[in-house]
Amino acid sequence: MAKVRSLYLGAASLLLAALAVPQTYAPAHAEQIAATVNTIVITSNDVTKRIGLLRLRGVKGNLQQVAKQELVDEVLMRQEVIRTGTSVSTDDVDAAFARFANSNKMTPAQLSQILQRAGVGAEHFKAYIGVSMSWPRTVGARFGGGANRMSNDQFIAKLKENNGQKPSVTEYVIQQVIFVVPEKKRNSVGKRKSEAEASRKSFPGCKQAKVFAAGFKDVSVRNSVRVLETQFPDELRKEMSNLSEGGTTKVTLGQYGPEYYAVCQKRQVSDDLAAQVTYESQDLKAAEKEGENPNSKKYLEELRKQNEIKIR
Repeated sequence: MAKVRSLYLGAASLLLAALAVPQTYAPAHAEQIAATVNTIVITSNDVTKRIGLLRLRGVKGNLQQVAKQELVDEVLMRQEVIRTGTSVSTDDVDAAFARFANSNKMTPAQLSQILQRAGVGAEHFKAYIGVSMSWPRTVGARFGGGANRMSNDQFIAKLKENNGQKPSVTEYVIQQVIFVVPEKKRNSVGKRKSEAEASRKSFPGCKQAKVFAAGFKDVSVRNSVRVLETQFPDELRKEMSNLSEGGTTKVTLGQYGPEYYAVCQKRQVSDDLAAQVTYESQDLKAAEKEGENPNSKKYLEELRKQNEIKIR
């Protein structure tokens, strides 16, 4: 990628305009190796599909080169997402695909047909969506709230900008409930996910959570932690904001199996720590709007150095 940023398409109208002009690409008679990341091969067919997606996104320049670099970075990100267990579920990706189709006044089937005609295909686009949705989780898990900590002087300067008024934010005490799935069975988690979904309906609250979990097989309840709303990923923050104490989030697939969060306590705070975390979050979002997430950029640069990459 020319810039390290969220891959997900924010401007649906741009893609819709591009899709109004159907494009077709003849498949290559024989696939060639375009790049490798360790033992993972990126083929000429992969590059052709990505060039089609780049065109739909309105990207200009040397698309062959951009496509190869973007695919290499995507492999690095996907490997790290899998390693850290921070992937969104296939249900999340399918839901995002459906929302994207709906925002462009199409059904998922119609969007799939258009993507096929454009030489991209629905699966390639979904893979793109999956990485773009998962990568921010991976970056957040790696850097947490400790990255980009502002100095005391910077903090004081921010307070002066706001006339000494510290922002009021919501602080949560949360518990994580995990329906553990053995590593050898990670590819079939449907039953465990259904069990996790069913358990939410009778969740008794955080104080009785561990006793409650004992009634299930291989269910772990992590110790409570305090988290400020600005430390949550955007999607989770929105979900949390609609929950009251004792409420639970939807079930997602985590590193060890299906999981959800329970809200133990929820209150408004306005102190130095809350202010500092809020300011840091605002600075990071401002950087992301400019197309540069410093944490993501740093992370990806590290991965490039740690892996053997060959682009042909």
